[in-house]
Amino acid sequence: MSIENLKNSLPEYAKDLKLNLSSLARSTELNEQQLWGTFLAAAAATKSATVLREVSEEAADTLSAEAYDAALGAASIMGMNNVAYRAKSFLGDDFTQVRMGLRMNIIGNPGVEKADFELWSLAVSTINGCHDCTAAHDAVVRKEGLTKEQVWEAVKVAATLQGVAQAVVATEALAGAQV
Repeated sequence: MSIENLKNSLPEYAKDLKLNLSSLARSTELNEQQLWGTFLAAAAATKSATVLREVSEEAADTLSAEAYDAALGAASIMGMNNVAYRAKSFLGDDFTQVRMGLRMNIIGNPGVEKADFELWSLAVSTINGCHDCTAAHDAVVRKEGLTKEQVWEAVKVAATLQGVAQAVVATEALAGAQV
């Protein structure tokens, strides 16, 4: 199992992350597509090749090809949107009404249920630190019928994977330094 490989690669100081990975991978708060799409989108957002590789193998066993692509699409489009929307916020009121001018067709036609794609976008936006996007996606998923507990479960997946990526990067860097 890929999540198992990821857990086994973590150092002892990351024991809490191992435990969180175990419990989140068995979560019943989200359906299977929501859970594994969140894992995959968040793994891509961490920018750790190791985390993405390990999570993607397990996600591929659960997700349809359309859902797999949509989760990676959520990570990609939010990578762009989070930067642009944060910049609009940083630049202030003068930029509030500036037209975005960037293509983002996948948001309107992601190939999966709107709530699922928006949940994955929320998880990625959380990792990328975009307050406006996180809040906007929360509003959409809540309107689509997801609960605050389901939203928080996605945030916990995102937070845990970001922590795992941090530990993996540190471990890899230290291993390379000892060569």
